[in-house]
Amino acid sequence: MFSGLNTEAYDRNYSDRDLVRRIWVYFARDRRRLTWAVVLIVALAIVTAVQPLIVAEGINQLDQNPSTALLVGLVLLSLFTGLFIWGANWIRRRLLVRLTGTVMSDLRLDAFESVINQDMSFFDQYRSGRIISRITTDTQEFSQVVVLITDIVSQMLSVAILALILWTISWQLTIALIIFALVIVVMAYSLRTLARKATRSGFRAIAEVNSAIQEAITGISVAKNFRQEAAIYGEFMVVNTQSYDINLRRGFILSNVFPVLSMVGGIGTAMLVYFGGLSAAAGAITIGAWYLFITSVDRFWFPMAQLSAFWSQVQAGLSASERIFALVDAEPTVHQTDDQQPGRLRGEIEFRDLDFRYTEQEQVLGDFNLSIAAGESIALVGHTGAGKSSLGKLIARFYEFQSGQLLVDGHDIRDLDLKWYRSQLGIVSQTPFLFNGTVADNIRYARPDATDAEILALARQIGDGEWLDTLSDGINTDVGERGARLSMGQRQLVALMRVLVQEPAIFILDEATASIDPFTEQQIQQAIDLILSRSTAIVIAHRLSTVRAVDRIIVLDQGHIIEQGSHASLMAQSGHYATLYDTYFRHQSLAYIEQVGQRRRDSVLA
Repeated sequence: MFSGLNTEAYDRNYSDRDLVRRIWVYFARDRRRLTWAVVLIVALAIVTAVQPLIVAEGINQLDQNPSTALLVGLVLLSLFTGLFIWGANWIRRRLLVRLTGTVMSDLRLDAFESVINQDMSFFDQYRSGRIISRITTDTQEFSQVVVLITDIVSQMLSVAILALILWTISWQLTIALIIFALVIVVMAYSLRTLARKATRSGFRAIAEVNSAIQEAITGISVAKNFRQEAAIYGEFMVVNTQSYDINLRRGFILSNVFPVLSMVGGIGTAMLVYFGGLSAAAGAITIGAWYLFITSVDRFWFPMAQLSAFWSQVQAGLSASERIFALVDAEPTVHQTDDQQPGRLRGEIEFRDLDFRYTEQEQVLGDFNLSIAAGESIALVGHTGAGKSSLGKLIARFYEFQSGQLLVDGHDIRDLDLKWYRSQLGIVSQTPFLFNGTVADNIRYARPDATDAEILALARQIGDGEWLDTLSDGINTDVGERGARLSMGQRQLVALMRVLVQEPAIFILDEATASIDPFTEQQIQQAIDLILSRSTAIVIAHRLSTVRAVDRIIVLDQGHIIEQGSHASLMAQSGHYATLYDTYFRHQSLAYIEQVGQRRRDSVLA
């Protein structure tokens, strides 16, 4: 009830006609099942409408002293139609379940494909929970409504056929029957509004219960520390009792919807019994026709009541399909003008008068120029917000720049095939992400054909492979969800190994600032040095050892290059880099640590 209350920027308004057309395209992919389902729906509607006519004819024959053979034939025919209705309905439901399941699967695949092809700005802007809800919950909601609609369509078609037959018998009683059906529709609509309010309150109460549970479980350690278990239990009792009362009232309302409608239908049946009986007694209609009208009351009001009672679900299904198609139709902001694949990249990168901003109010780079030679390694340093990470994201083609050019080996990056281009990039984020599986699985993620022998050979180049000895089962160690079974240093090593195996032309590293032991840091630096020696490297540096290892240091401030050069030359300038060094890097220096230690010793002696 409460999902999707706030619209997303990529949401669109589709007309019902557009939605039906799009939905039909998905169903039409399985023409065989769709054709049989339609045939069965029509056949069921006709046979369901004919069945009471057979019974009515039998009653008329009884009034005329018919032969036994005729009565037996009518009974067998009625039995056959009943069996046909049951069998055809069973087959129809199986076909629809399979057909709907296929449609839902295709919808989810298209929605998921749209999501994974979006650029990173999409995931920065939109909450992942809402995206997941569209792929899972909305498709499920739509599938349930499809089955409901087909049931109602079959019943309404049967009613239409029966109404035409009844009109030929007695138009007066047919009009009376339709009027009763309309009264029931109005009542069903009124009850639906009441039920919707009760359901909304029920969902809000459940939301309060879920919130109380989540808060209690999340903060259980604090509650135990302060011995407040009884207090949180009391708070939960309050919201749980409130939920019980509200949902009890909701259940009472919902359980009385169809009984009330049945009572009104019973009144209509009683009136038709009376007035139809008078017509039959007067000879205006036959006794069989009188029976036909009486039994038709339920057939008329039930599908209409269903449509009225479940109209909100029908609308919810259309809304769900609208949200799914909006996600499918969402356009990436990164636009490619060509799909060139010029061959193995050398790694030469050039920014020409480039402007980039995340939003209209958030200018990051302005008239930016930078050239990086093939095989060169640079370190980007600067205060938070200087534009360091943005440069890496632009080179990785995660975001679209607004003007200027970004050239790779002399080619405009927008002309390169995106999948091919990214296959030659090696990227390690600040917080390395590992997938559930083994260490080997994660290392060969970008190169599935990498053998265990290759992985072990590379691993031994880092600290003689001693880091593998810290793992319980070597490269076959299970890393757990998001790498939870490994330390942060081990995760970084696995992420760097993943890049080493890939042998990228361009390496982008956002160094982690996590505190790790000196031995692991030394091994991480060895892995970084291996990659730096083989690729063009762009490093967002946080470690002094990495800053000193690169060929050139680029100092950024508010999206502009203010200094560049080697560590020694920049320190000699006593400028912005020297200030950054004293603020962020000097404490990592062994000489600095020894100097601080000596000061403390001198203070103690004094």
